[in-house]
Amino acid sequence: MSLNDAPGRQVQGRQAPSSPGQVSYATVTWDQLHRDARLLAEQLMPLGPFRGIVAITRGGLIPAAIIGRELDLRLIESISVICYDQPRENGGEGGRDAGGSAGEQVQGEPRVVKAPTAAGDGDGFLIIDDLVDSGVTAQLVRSLLPKATFACLYAKPSGRPWTDRFVVEVPQDTWILFPWDTAPLFVPPLARKAAGAV
Repeated sequence: MSLNDAPGRQVQGRQAPSSPGQVSYATVTWDQLHRDARLLAEQLMPLGPFRGIVAITRGGLIPAAIIGRELDLRLIESISVICYDQPRENGGEGGRDAGGSAGEQVQGEPRVVKAPTAAGDGDGFLIIDDLVDSGVTAQLVRSLLPKATFACLYAKPSGRPWTDRFVVEVPQDTWILFPWDTAPLFVPPLARKAAGAV
């Protein structure tokens, strides 16, 4: 299912020109994120009971809190994996997706900076993340927690094989703007903009 096809979904997206190497953007609101986390929890309930959750920082922290509440799980561990290094220069190669713009980050080799010690080999645990993109982080985390169930809100085609459950499939060339990545801004009415242009 695509981000735009999801039931009841009205994703605010900004489509970049459809030339090779261009990226489209989809904005996920707090309400959408909460709704999708609850939908994921519904999918996960029949797979339980679970002993706890391992949240992949930072994107998995908020979905893990929502899913923990819905599944009545109080043991929430975290794993911190760093894959993105420095911000990209204007439109350079690399990054989370092909193309992109300044400020997006370049993907490097993944490294664990905080291990999920309470989860052992993952038996009885859920791994929760916001998005599985290329699958690089997911592969590393799954190798450390081979008995865990991996679930995320959004999955791109390259990362989809690494997740057991997800809510919405997203095109590979779509950059998701999560609520913690954006800020609401005042936009003047069109009439006021037009009057200023005269």
